[in-house]
Amino acid sequence: MITPIRCWSCGKPIGHLWEQFKERVGKGEDRKKVLDALGLERYCCRAMMLGHVDLIETIAEFKKN
Repeated sequence: MITPIRCWSCGKPIGHLWEQFKERVGKGEDRKKVLDALGLERYCCRAMMLGHVDLIETIAEFKKN
């Protein structure tokens, strides 16, 4: 849903990297190379980026009654 600000396992700040990751992968770059370039070495942080599903636009369509 909303990009996590910090990794849930180790606490490293990763929220500021999401837009760069999404943009570069969208252009066709290899995910592994993008994660390496962004400085994400720990598997927990890498899993957070690879496993994240951006649903904020879908969720925003529904109103709370």
